[in-house]
Amino acid sequence: MEPAAAADTHEAGSWEREARALIVLAVPVMLTQLAQMALGVTDMLMLGHAGVQAMASAALANSYGFVVMMMGVGVVFGIDPLVTQAHGARDRDALALALQRGVLIALAVSVPIMIAWYNAGAALCQFGEPPELAEAAGGYLRAQLWSVPFFPLLMAFRQYLQGRGIVRPGLLVLLAENVVNALLDWAFIFGHLGLPALGLRGAGIAAGITRAFGLLLLIAFIVVGRLHEGAWRPWSRKSVQLSGLLEVLRLGLPIGLQWGMEVLAFSGSAMFAGWMGETAVSAYTVVLNVASVTFMLPLGIGIGASIRVGNLVGEGREAAVRRTAKLALVLGIGVMACCGVLMVLLRNLLPHAFTTDTRVIALSASIFPVAALFQIFDGTQVVSGGILRGLGRTRAPALVNFIGYYVVGLPVGYWLAFHAGLGVVGLWWGLLIGLVIVGVSLASWVRVSLRKPLLRVAGVVGDPS
Repeated sequence: MEPAAAADTHEAGSWEREARALIVLAVPVMLTQLAQMALGVTDMLMLGHAGVQAMASAALANSYGFVVMMMGVGVVFGIDPLVTQAHGARDRDALALALQRGVLIALAVSVPIMIAWYNAGAALCQFGEPPELAEAAGGYLRAQLWSVPFFPLLMAFRQYLQGRGIVRPGLLVLLAENVVNALLDWAFIFGHLGLPALGLRGAGIAAGITRAFGLLLLIAFIVVGRLHEGAWRPWSRKSVQLSGLLEVLRLGLPIGLQWGMEVLAFSGSAMFAGWMGETAVSAYTVVLNVASVTFMLPLGIGIGASIRVGNLVGEGREAAVRRTAKLALVLGIGVMACCGVLMVLLRNLLPHAFTTDTRVIALSASIFPVAALFQIFDGTQVVSGGILRGLGRTRAPALVNFIGYYVVGLPVGYWLAFHAGLGVVGLWWGLLIGLVIVGVSLASWVRVSLRKPLLRVAGVVGDPS
């Protein structure tokens, strides 16, 4: 990258300008992430009223299935820095190649995801989950097995658009998906519109149809709206060039590992909770669903920061990159501090949205204050990860997540839960400790990274991380 001091002097790169640019990106992305999360929350809300066992089985299925899915989707996210930086540099060919290679990677990662989902019931039994819950969880995932490739593909197209600052189509698609999913859940779970009441399996069928609908709708937006113009080239041998695919994998595999480890930490704790019975795993799931909703806010800021930072790196505006990174961290931490306060104040009311079981409600209320404490660190780590992704430095989050969760957080949580007698609350204390380590470490890594020369990923020989 050429020095950008002169460019930053002559352009409106003030703090206010960068704040507006970040917010314009982050708010629609934030709403998109909330809409994405709402799909799962709708399932849990409806299944919670279909019975505690159905809710517990879905929780186990999602704990297992989401880990596997996000590892695959994370690999697809290797196109992120390529798209954002190419857009900043106005490199049309690089934009098109990033998407084409992302599509190929999405199809490739779908195969192991489908194999893992097909064997979910047996795998959960091996993890020591109750056989009746594991079997039902496996059936839930098999009911939607056919739709697995649609999600990695949708994410490839969505990241291609978002990396170019086109964020509205992704939000509109997810809003439509939520309407379709709620209607299908209502019909398939409880037996409306002339359909049989299929319970948990019906929720799986609804999820699969919704997933396929979302991809087809997003492609329709792109084609009809001609959103690929100026960022497209025909498929060619270069699209499948091994070196290009390996570049995506080099960037994406650490992201997949990071996301997989992060989700697995929470899912692993859910499996520990499953060993304590239906009440414990249901309470854990109630709190996790609420915490997952609040997490979508800093996640949107983190993705917005990744887009903006990548675009600015592509343009060669180093000073603006540093301003955006600092603003994003302040926004992420501030939003999560507010969420933590609300979580404590509403701890006795929130569980009622998910269940009428008094034992689950009481246990959930006792967990919320602990979950509220780690909101700030959760916001710090996800925004820091987004900044590093925009810079093309994707290895740091994977390493830090491994240490924070697996060397410290999960072992401490297990000991507190099963040996110190804290039960499911102890699991959340372990997650809090892990998040403190991850959040502080990644924020420090961002600080160090911003002191180095900021180079375009495609123009670097070797590993920029």
